[in-house]
Amino acid sequence: MTIRSVVLDVDGTLVRGDRPIPGAIETVDRLRERGLDLLMLSNNPTRTPADYADWLADLGFAVGPDDVVTSGSLTADYVAEEYPGRATYLLGEEGLREMLAAREVPLVSDPDSADVVVASIDREFTYDRLREALWALDDAAFLATDPDPTIPAAERPVPGSGAIVAAVAEAAGREPDAMLGKPAETAAKAVEARVAGRGDEVLVVGDRLDTDVLLGERAGLRTALVLSGVATRADAENSNISPDVVLDDVTDVDALL
Repeated sequence: MTIRSVVLDVDGTLVRGDRPIPGAIETVDRLRERGLDLLMLSNNPTRTPADYADWLADLGFAVGPDDVVTSGSLTADYVAEEYPGRATYLLGEEGLREMLAAREVPLVSDPDSADVVVASIDREFTYDRLREALWALDDAAFLATDPDPTIPAAERPVPGSGAIVAAVAEAAGREPDAMLGKPAETAAKAVEARVAGRGDEVLVVGDRLDTDVLLGERAGLRTALVLSGVATRADAENSNISPDVVLDDVTDVDALL
């Protein structure tokens, strides 16, 4: 297998909660020693790429800010480029707010003044926030950071952005106009722009069939599903999304290559 780049998911692939998956740090080190180009591509929109890289580095991973792309950074870029200067109502957390503000996206708290609504994970989500997001969607674009319904935490899964997005979509009776994180084309384009190699020279490694593996499948990249997060071997066997290989965890990637 000739691989020039490895795109790694984070939650459920490199870490669970705030703990590295055993052997994941050493695996990243070995992949770098092989001279491979690495990209951490996460559907976690709660931290800026710089903060995310610092967090991973504190855990022991050899990662810098340029090695990280998140659904939050993809969303901030998309809003700034596709809706420049448009009033944006955010249902999300501080890290995403920082990324939008850094791209000079005007953020508003009055739902009636919104031209764009961005929905994402919000760990302080309330009925009142849902109501305001519904009102904000009158004649406004509806964008979502990512579709992940859950996040693999240390002990058991917790709700992710997809759960919040689904609540807003159900209330509004409409689906998002654009989903920016994996497996969307925006995420695939970010991979193409960032990593060395094309097609089957790039390996995508992740724990979700419907985001990580589907992203790679659509983009014509090699894919590896790891069983350390959300998906099980039975899920892979029963899905119409087919990874090239199923691994117990990320430590098997080095041997695979």
